[in-house]
Amino acid sequence: MRALQALSLALAVMTAGPAPAQVFDYESLPGWAEDDHLAALQTFRHTCDLMTDPDWTPVCRLALDVDDNEAAARQFFELLFKPVLLGQPPALFTGYYEPVLEGSPIRTARFAWPIYRRPPELRDGAVWYDRATIDSGILRGRGLEIAWLDDPVEVFFLHIQGSGRIHLPGGHTIRVGYAGRNGYAYRSVGQELVNRGVFSPSQVSADTIRAWVRANPDAGMALLNLNPSYVFFRTLADLPDAKGPIGAMGRSITPLRSVAIDPDHIPLGAPVWVEKDGADPIHRLMIAQDTGGAIKGAQRADIFFGTGVDAGQAAGAIKDGGRLLLLLPIDRAYAMLTGD
Repeated sequence: MRALQALSLALAVMTAGPAPAQVFDYESLPGWAEDDHLAALQTFRHTCDLMTDPDWTPVCRLALDVDDNEAAARQFFELLFKPVLLGQPPALFTGYYEPVLEGSPIRTARFAWPIYRRPPELRDGAVWYDRATIDSGILRGRGLEIAWLDDPVEVFFLHIQGSGRIHLPGGHTIRVGYAGRNGYAYRSVGQELVNRGVFSPSQVSADTIRAWVRANPDAGMALLNLNPSYVFFRTLADLPDAKGPIGAMGRSITPLRSVAIDPDHIPLGAPVWVEKDGADPIHRLMIAQDTGGAIKGAQRADIFFGTGVDAGQAAGAIKDGGRLLLLLPIDRAYAMLTGD
């Protein structure tokens, strides 16, 4: 039922006409007073120096001087920002995470599926070879392999998540992050299984897709190749274990405080107020520090849940509606309303 509701929400987001921006008071945001504003402020500080727009640089300088306590952090946001609703709810919230996988630095009988570095000839925005062509071996022999994994399904889902940790023989672990893609738009293989009548919308999840592909190897690989989008990676040699993966702003992201958004609607680095419905509601101030190929629209967001199996289970269960509000510097918020 929740997945069916999510499909309806996505359709509503895609078909709804533009709605004027609305400014809200903090008293009207359910859960605002109970949130950990200091945690949000610390996450905001992590990337705000990268925001070079004149509306944002003064508030970033002030953020660095705020006392490290909850009362001061809450006052910072309430005095300097206004919550603004862009687009037309319901929002569509999903989740993502950093998987932990087994791999090898060389190809073996077990580890036979590569993840690749970005080819030097690949250009941002240009359409290159599709997934099926790349999987057929067109890049073999060029030394672009970062590691080899033991399951093509996990390679596919690593592409969707955009980052991961790979345990190698001998106890060494490498971390990989997004380095580019082949220029094709993402196509949902879960939706394809629904269209074929294999599963109902309420049955589709990452786990059911994994199980179906493994149970139907030939048809399963053909299904995965229906998504032409392909992601290339880079190694993150200097990233400490305690830090999250690297987001679109080039810095680590924070579990349940960082969110991927559409930068055509929400500035990277901006605070956003998340009101996620569903079985496990979330009312929390997060920071827009990442993007994603499937994240499109002012009321679309992907919440980062952390690293490992538990984070993956939590992220995979999220397909919920609600509302997403952008916290804008006060002057910018009122200028938007007046059209200045």
